[in-house]
Formats: sequence, structure tokens, C-alpha cells
Amino acid sequence: MTHTSSSHRNFALFSLLAVLWGTSFMAIEVGLDVLPPALFAALRYDIAGAVLFVYGLLAAEDWRPRGRDEWVVVLVGGALLIGTHFTLLFSGQRYVTSGVAAIVLSLTPVLTPVFAWSLLPEERLDLTGFVGVFLGLVGTVVIALSSGSVGGQLVGVVLLFLAAVAWAFGSVLVKRLPGNPPVVPMQAWMMLLGSGMLHAVSPALGEPGLESVARSPLVVAALLFLAVLCSAVGFLIYFVLLDELGAVEISLVNYAVPVVAAISGWAFLGEHVGPATITGFVLILVGFGFMKRDALEPRLVRLGIRSGLVSPEASNRGHAPADD
Repeated sequence: MTHTSSSHRNFALFSLLAVLWGTSFMAIEVGLDVLPPALFAALRYDIAGAVLFVYGLLAAEDWRPRGRDEWVVVLVGGALLIGTHFTLLFSGQRYVTSGVAAIVLSLTPVLTPVFAWSLLPEERLDLTGFVGVFLGLVGTVVIALSSGSVGGQLVGVVLLFLAAVAWAFGSVLVKRLPGNPPVVPMQAWMMLLGSGMLHAVSPALGEPGLESVARSPLVVAALLFLAVLCSAVGFLIYFVLLDELGAVEISLVNYAVPVVAAISGWAFLGEHVGPATITGFVLILVGFGFMKRDALEPRLVRLGIRSGLVSPEASNRGHAPADD
């Protein structure tokens, strides 16, 4: 495959991933009209985990974790990345629009280095990094208070912020643990164990059982869309791009997702995203830029060369090639 065709393929996959993950918030909004949040999340990962499990059986050499260390990774990931994260995410989205939910979740790449700095010896967060974290948190506060009251929107943003914390902390903790099971089977087991946790949490929260929920073709379609396309297929696309582009470039999908979520929520659900919410999103995005400036700057310079905005001579002053 030529460099040009590979770039086109990666751009197409990146765009598809942004659309899938962006419209997932709209699908969650549709499902929450009928299904209670923890049960809805549990059903999503019952299906997604089963799909990935079958794929892992066919494609992976090791279909299950081996030894105590690998099982610990799966248990921690299932509890934090699936069970805790999605209980908070689905619960928080009951109070806010899909666009606001996606914007608050875009804080995750800003929070992750905070936990990495404290848990991973090789990670360091300098003064500029702390400025980035501060801007991200300020952006979240702006969004939380954008309704002009301390009502449902604030509750929703707090729950979504905690969902971002759970994902950031879980991601770093899984990376620190010694076990290293194959990626696809690991994710399948995490999803299945996490969905089991969600099924246990649902009655503990006083949610009605599935037999008490009205059936709706639209909700079934939203559930299948979330489970198969957004979770299973989206996960596979993500790891293809992670291998092709590197961690910095693929992390930018977190900032394309809120745009897709806001547009789809406006077009199909009649949702509105106000100026304060947009301001909060810009602050989170700028905060991410501060934290990743060393990795982003060489890429922006290279982009400037291609577009004619930066001369090759200027770009060669003090900029080494970036490592993907």
C-alpha cells in the first residue's frame, strides 16, 4: 500500500471512528428514554463483549488470560473501565445533552497524565502540564454552570467528570500492572466482567428489571448500534489507528467526537449547545494542547510545511522528527 493510499485509509478510519463514537451519545440518549442507565450499559457490554469474544477466539492465539497477573489486569479493567465508568457515564447523561456529555468526556486525555505522573515512574508532568490540567478543569466548571443554576446539569456534569476520572485512573492502573494479555481477548473479558458488575449494580440502584421495561424497535436498534458498531467495531478501528498513527494523533479523536455528538444531537434530537458550553470545550482542548505540546509541535510544523504555512528552513530550527 502506498503512503498516499495508507494516509487516505487512515483518514477514513479516523473519520468513521469519530462518527461512531460521536453518534453513540445520541444513541445513549435514545435508549435512556426507556432503559435505566446501569441496565442499559450492562446490555450494551453483554453484546459487545460476546462479539469481541467470538472475534478473539478466531483471531487471537490466546483466547483467555493466563496466570494471576493477567487476570488481575482483566478484573481491574472490567471494574474501572467498564463497570464504574459506564455506570457514571450513562447515569450522568440523563441530565445533560449528548453534546455536553461528549465534551465533558473529552477531559479524559487531560486527566490521564495526572494519574500517570503519580503512578508511572517514567511519566512526568511539568508546570505547563499542570496549566493544561487547570484549563481543562476550568472548562468543565464552565460547562457545569452553563445552565445558570445548580440543578440537573451540574449533577450530570459531576457524574460525567467522575466517569472521565474512572477511565483515566483505570487506564493508567492497567498499564502499570505486570500482566500483559493479548489486547482483543483482554478487552472482551473486561467487557463481559464489567457487564456482570453492571448487572449487579442495576438492582442495587433500585432500577427495574428488563421484564418491566417496554420494548421498542428504536431502543433495540440503539442498543445494537452501541454494542456492535460503537463498542466492538469502534474498538478494533481504534487499535488499528493506534498502531498506524501513534498515541498522540489517535487521542485527537476525543476532540472530533464532541463535534459529531453536538451536530447529531442538534440534527436528530433538537438539542442545543450554548456559547458557555463551547467555551468550556475550547478550554479543555487548549488544556490538552498545553499537556501534549512537545508531541504536537513537530507534527504541526510538518503540517505547516505541507500546506505552505511554514518554510522548511524555519521548521528545521530545533525540531527533531517526532516518534510515533
